[in-house]
Amino acid sequence: MLGRLRNMTSIYLFRDNKVLLLYRQGSRVVNNVWTGSAGGHFEEFELNDARACVLRELNEETGITEDELSNLELKYITLRNTNGEIRQNYYFFARINRDISVSSNEGILRWFSIDEIGDLEMPFTAKYVLRHYLSEGMSNDRIYGGVAAKDGVIFTELDNF
Repeated sequence: MLGRLRNMTSIYLFRDNKVLLLYRQGSRVVNNVWTGSAGGHFEEFELNDARACVLRELNEETGITEDELSNLELKYITLRNTNGEIRQNYYFFARINRDISVSSNEGILRWFSIDEIGDLEMPFTAKYVLRHYLSEGMSNDRIYGGVAAKDGVIFTELDNF
């Protein structure tokens, strides 16, 4: 282990009973899988502000701005040891305030009904985060930490104390 870190954000946008997912193409790290609506790596000036990072990525990749969102919240922070680095992901969720047709410079965006996403190919932690969010996280105001294990992600509530 070299002690390398990779810090990333992702955001999932919901409208009615649908979620907007991106089939990411041409990326160095996450490629040819369905991911959140937008996301990416932190810039140096964002290292202590995951919200600023995810909003910048959302705007760069889709043109969507914060004023078009409601209920934007950080819900999950995950850790995974893979390919000689620790990957730390910050997962945000929000509702989009209007019916939009968007495109992305990172791949193909598509709206999915909630019951369609179970079999989609996704990054390892993203798959478990989305599954946990739909079954538990969306109905509360908690923030969860998740540690990736070979057979899934182990979630725990991050208490404020």
